[in-house]
Amino acid sequence: MNLAPIDWGICLALLAVLIAFAIKTTRYTTSVPAFLSANRSGGRYVVAMAKEMAALSVITLVGLFESGYQIGYVQVWWPLMEGPAMIVIALTGWVIYRFRETRAMTIAQFLEMRYSRNFRVFAGIVAFLSGIINFGIFPAVEARFFMALCHMPETFRVAGLTLATFPVLMLGMLTLSLAFVFLGGLLAIMVTDCIEGIFAFTGFAIIIIWLLAYFGWNRITHTLLAQPAEHSLVHPMHTGGEESFNFWYYVIGVVILFYTWLGWQGAAGYNSAPRNAHEAKMANILAGWRWRVLMLIATIVPICVHVFLEHPDFAPQAAAVNEQLQAVDSEARSSLRAPLMLGAILPAGMLGLTVATMIACFVSTSDTYLHSWGSILIQDVILPFRKRPFTTRQHLLLLRMGILGVAAFVFVFSLFYEPTQYVNMFLALTGAVFVGGAGSAIIGGLYWKRGTTAAAWSAMIAGMTLSAGGIILKQMPPNPALHFVQRFSGQELTFFSILGSIAMYVLVSLLGPQADFNMDRMLHRGKYAIAGEHVVGDSRPPTIMEKLGFTREFSGRDRIITYLTLAWPLIWTAVFIAVMLYNLVHKVPENSWMVYWKWWTLGILAAGIAITIWFSLGSVRDIHRLFRDLRSGAININLADDGRVVDHHSAGDPVEDPAVSAKESIRR
Repeated sequence: MNLAPIDWGICLALLAVLIAFAIKTTRYTTSVPAFLSANRSGGRYVVAMAKEMAALSVITLVGLFESGYQIGYVQVWWPLMEGPAMIVIALTGWVIYRFRETRAMTIAQFLEMRYSRNFRVFAGIVAFLSGIINFGIFPAVEARFFMALCHMPETFRVAGLTLATFPVLMLGMLTLSLAFVFLGGLLAIMVTDCIEGIFAFTGFAIIIIWLLAYFGWNRITHTLLAQPAEHSLVHPMHTGGEESFNFWYYVIGVVILFYTWLGWQGAAGYNSAPRNAHEAKMANILAGWRWRVLMLIATIVPICVHVFLEHPDFAPQAAAVNEQLQAVDSEARSSLRAPLMLGAILPAGMLGLTVATMIACFVSTSDTYLHSWGSILIQDVILPFRKRPFTTRQHLLLLRMGILGVAAFVFVFSLFYEPTQYVNMFLALTGAVFVGGAGSAIIGGLYWKRGTTAAAWSAMIAGMTLSAGGIILKQMPPNPALHFVQRFSGQELTFFSILGSIAMYVLVSLLGPQADFNMDRMLHRGKYAIAGEHVVGDSRPPTIMEKLGFTREFSGRDRIITYLTLAWPLIWTAVFIAVMLYNLVHKVPENSWMVYWKWWTLGILAAGIAITIWFSLGSVRDIHRLFRDLRSGAININLADDGRVVDHHSAGDPVEDPAVSAKESIRR
């Protein structure tokens, strides 16, 4: 193992801080809403930072490193097409605003409120199975990453026994993540994930600066310009030789982004954790900054891997790494290039910072995923069959046992997992089993009062069948009879399942019995409004700006933040269009693209540092406010708000006029 005492010190210091904050939340996690939704007490910065870290696992970075190694800087060019979609999502509070208005704690709970209890259970089962299989490879990929980064041996001896490093490391990683979940549920996860985000993004900035200084721009330029024709790592129009991550991969990605914005349930708790719908919308607006900056680390590291393995100045070190790569299965090599390179070049201190940053990434995702999938099992598969509500103690115990069961499953799954394709492709395929069908039911249920239960069933089954069928056929050995399906990527198969699901939802809704669902009641608007759920509200006609998304809930500061947030994708979309048009009539050499990418790298790095400082200050403020409110009792807790649904609304909602409820229940 190549960790020096200073490296161990950095890692242990981070863990000590995280454990201290997790323990601090324990006294406030005495109810189901606290365990599942952090008492709906999250401010915009803490939710944005924590939710971003929940999506930023080590396996996510491994997938980005794989694609970055294949296409280099081109990886960040085509996603600029997402700019218009990101603007619409941010301004409208796409899906997340309305979901938070429902006060549901899981997506499947909302599906029962909107459709039926049977559909909730079905969706819960599909989401759970899809999620744990998707999560099942996380410990395996991440453990191998740490073993390569830290040069861990395959075995070690303890008390005269020889133990395999791989399963022991996975067990330790899962145990650490379980500890945070058990201590304080989503309240502990949200606070610690936010702290991990502050640490990780600071670490990323330092790592990027060090790598750029170590390899030097001249070496980077020399290596990237030496790539084969039609396989450019810098010229977006010269990637015809790359089949996996090409133009259409990113075009489809824009559609998937819009359709699946709230479909994936790996971080489900953060959808209900904000203080109100407006805070959820603002957290959504802010979150875009984090992901755009993240792409810098996901691009610089794999580019530096190219320089390390191909530039003559690093030949002796590269030879040793290549020997290690040849010793593993060919399918696993793509995921090990980056950690082996980092482990070979990073000095003491920098290695510790990198390891600690990766620990922050794996803990933030693992504890969130354990919480999400375990909660979905209990809340959406078991709870609906319960005739009498659990006591709070029973409910919390059952949630913890469900989470423990998820941890046991993914440990066993990872022990036997053998990589057969790019990580991103596997995640896209397994995720599509639920998301491919659920997206239609979620979006239709939140925005279209004509959507029916039959349509939701049809869309879900169509999306699930198409996605599962694609996964099975994709995993089978190459066969001429299956070539039509096997020639498509996981991204393309996801797209087809989405199209099929949308078609079924719309057609069945239009052709079946017609009924208008009471959207105001579900969204707690008008006479169904709950105090504190909306910042302001009146009956004046909306202005043009309000129709565009700048509602009366926006303060002056909110508007400034939103203007800045929208300006970023607008500027880059304009750059994308201008450059693409220029390339249509001029033959732009790769040297010119290298100049562009140099200034892009420096600009994004400067922006990343500024954004990290901004978000860190906002997160500290939100965490202080959170504990202040918890101590003072300012956050109301309703013990009946445990995820049960009665007559298409949450059991924790205020009691309504029975006559009104009876009238509105006559549907289908």
